[in-house]
Amino acid sequence: MRGSYVPVLLRIFTGSIWFGLQAYWGGQAVRVLFGAIIPGFAHMKNFFSESSHLATNDFIGLVIWFAGFIPLVLIPPEKLQIPFAISFLLFAMSAFGLLIWSVHNAGGAGTMFTEAKTTINLGWGIMYGITAIIGSWGSGTLGQSDWTRYAKRRFAPTLSQLIAAPLTITVTAVIGIIVTSAARDIVGETVWSPIILLADVQELYHSSPRARAGVFFASVGMVSTQLAISVVLNSVSTGMDMAGLFPRYINIIRGSYIMAIIGIAIQPWQLVATASKFLSVVSGFGVVMAPLTGVMLADYHIVRRHKLKLQDLYTGNSSSIYWYYHGFNWRGPVAFLMGCWPLLPGMDASVNQLTTPSLQGWLKLYNLTFIVGIAMSFTWMVILCYFFPPPGLGIDKPFVGMGGGAQSDTSHDYVVERVEQKEFNDASYRCSVSTGAADDKGFKGDVHQV
Repeated sequence: MRGSYVPVLLRIFTGSIWFGLQAYWGGQAVRVLFGAIIPGFAHMKNFFSESSHLATNDFIGLVIWFAGFIPLVLIPPEKLQIPFAISFLLFAMSAFGLLIWSVHNAGGAGTMFTEAKTTINLGWGIMYGITAIIGSWGSGTLGQSDWTRYAKRRFAPTLSQLIAAPLTITVTAVIGIIVTSAARDIVGETVWSPIILLADVQELYHSSPRARAGVFFASVGMVSTQLAISVVLNSVSTGMDMAGLFPRYINIIRGSYIMAIIGIAIQPWQLVATASKFLSVVSGFGVVMAPLTGVMLADYHIVRRHKLKLQDLYTGNSSSIYWYYHGFNWRGPVAFLMGCWPLLPGMDASVNQLTTPSLQGWLKLYNLTFIVGIAMSFTWMVILCYFFPPPGLGIDKPFVGMGGGAQSDTSHDYVVERVEQKEFNDASYRCSVSTGAADDKGFKGDVHQV
């Protein structure tokens, strides 16, 4: 119960950081878009210091991007399918447009594919790249239920989770690598950000009308995808988490706005100043998200065998079998820490670029962050629950209503009324009691919606 606040806080933390990054990239995309319309905007004098890593026109673009993000939060999540589909099509056209342009003008995939490796160990370098990407998507993986709960069928999200998501992520990464390699032969420098590359393309063709038109339409796709991702992966999920912490004062919309303030306050432009620093940041997410995932997987699949007493999940006192000791299940934090601490020395060596021989083993372990983190916390959770079994194992009962604690011997029917709060675009629930007897299958009366 109370222990669940720990992963919720971790999700809020990672979600806020990711939002800051997405907002900064969105501001850059807006800057490129308006720079295609007004070339002078692209060359605006920078009034900020170089150490801030934030240009004046990027800041203006960020403000404009926020003006588009704020009203999106007010739209109910279940009504965003069509805008998301449009955003996907726009981004796909931008990505494939850059791919066609770069490969055509470079005469192939570029010379980066024929160069010798620069890493000391190629295998560990590849694993570091894989775990960095997995770590960056870790928070999104844990937040899938924020959206799958809107599904009309039990297995409706399965196809997208097993095929669509891995396929689109892989294709996008491959396109990014090919475009970066080919574009380097064209513009003369390595540019990993497609948004920055669009600005370079405009400069390459001296802001010709054709170049500006192409950059403008490609930037539309970049702006739209940053808005969509910010809502999908960050705004709704983090808003729900904050509403869960303080439901009396915060709803999803207010939580989203608080997340936006935190995301900008961390100065995300400092985190992406260099490519190596950015990889260190996103892979660092895996240090906390991987052990957390391992604990959840072990508890649900192995320890409890998919059996839960749903009513007790919503009972916040000692009558619940999930109350443990004052609301904390000590097995979870212990397993989490055991899966987390071995990754910290390697993370320190990676972020600070330490080459001390004694840290090389820890660094290799860190290169397998998500795999090792999940495996270790998963194993520790299973071991701890085997020797110290938690209460309620094997109990599988549906939700039959709540009347201020455990259900008494004199059963009652519970009428659940769902009250739509239009002003908050959210929903809350209240229960009222009517006389009668409830059977083992749950409600015996009617469920009223108002």
